[in-house]
Amino acid sequence: MKISIVSLIGAALATVALTAASPVAFAEPDLEVDSVAAARIDLQGAVNVRDIGGYRTYDGKKVKPAKAIRSDSLEKLTPADLTKLGALNLKAVVDLRTQAEIQFSGPDKLPQGVPLVSRPIDDTGLFPQMLQIIQTRDPQKQQEALGNGKAEQIMARVYGSFLTADSRAKFGQTIKDIAATDKPTLYHCTAGKDRTGWLTYVMLRAVGVPEQTARQDYLLSNQFRAAADQKLRDDVKRAGLMQNPDLLIPLQEVRDAYLDSAIDKMEQAYGDFGKFLTDGLGLDAMTIVKLRKNLVG
Repeated sequence: MKISIVSLIGAALATVALTAASPVAFAEPDLEVDSVAAARIDLQGAVNVRDIGGYRTYDGKKVKPAKAIRSDSLEKLTPADLTKLGALNLKAVVDLRTQAEIQFSGPDKLPQGVPLVSRPIDDTGLFPQMLQIIQTRDPQKQQEALGNGKAEQIMARVYGSFLTADSRAKFGQTIKDIAATDKPTLYHCTAGKDRTGWLTYVMLRAVGVPEQTARQDYLLSNQFRAAADQKLRDDVKRAGLMQNPDLLIPLQEVRDAYLDSAIDKMEQAYGDFGKFLTDGLGLDAMTIVKLRKNLVG
């Protein structure tokens, strides 16, 4: 069986994002996974598409539905998918992928009339690096590159890179865009788990969703991506690209450790989450008020 390197990298290199903020000492509301799963937008051409509405805030309010939608990449959407997204009346779609990812996997397919905003977040060269490793078809080289904790180290470096000035500016601008409109905005990277997960985590924290709840939303990508990621590993092995495709698992998953490494870096640089929002992402008080007004009701 042959497998396209495009489809391989498109899913396997779902590797980019960050997180922030330390847990706070308040009682955390319970997260009902079934109610979260109900917010999933079921598409044929994307597997990790979710409306982030429904989470409770500290003051007992809830994040509104149909305001912010997180997703994996949209290049494989079907006509039925486009009809479903078109009904959401999207303000815009923000694509956080790098140009290399877009050239390799393909541009987004969008409903007619929906603006596309390309806002690439640097993946620290991960995409071409992983492509090169997989294309070697050499089990020893792949083990040396990804085994014995190397893949986890790669992820930690990628997460840390989202505190660079350029990345912070782009995350911050996306939050400003969402704060400025009543219409829903969809944002995504490749797998919808790292860059997208970080952005969602930050926004949920910013509007008063408890840290543990925002963290559980981040971790839900493992649930929604599990079948697609397993299929990818099976295909890679059948295609003869890797003898041990489980080496890809740390790159496919989101993990508390990845989130925590980014939080530690954020705290070292800014001290606390509030200063990260203002000094790190450039969000003034009025923008944060508008974001909460737009997302919480």
